[in-house]
Amino acid sequence: MNRKPKIELDVIGLNCPLPVLRARQAVRRLNIGDTLIIKATDPLSAIDIPHFCQEDGHTLVSSELEDGVHQFVLIKGKSN
Repeated sequence: MNRKPKIELDVIGLNCPLPVLRARQAVRRLNIGDTLIIKATDPLSAIDIPHFCQEDGHTLVSSELEDGVHQFVLIKGKSN
């Protein structure tokens, strides 16, 4: 079974625009189809990360908020 890599990005404590900028940098190092898990505390990340996925062609698999921490799971789409 060939599993796609999962990479975790911890941007807890960072504020806008840093979570999205770090996510964009992390995605560049991935191959199409790889998974990126982002953990953030910035309330604006609930808007910024889904917008980033939509604009850059990535699939947002899930978005959850638990104990003040947002967790986003995305799959890299087109190559940037």
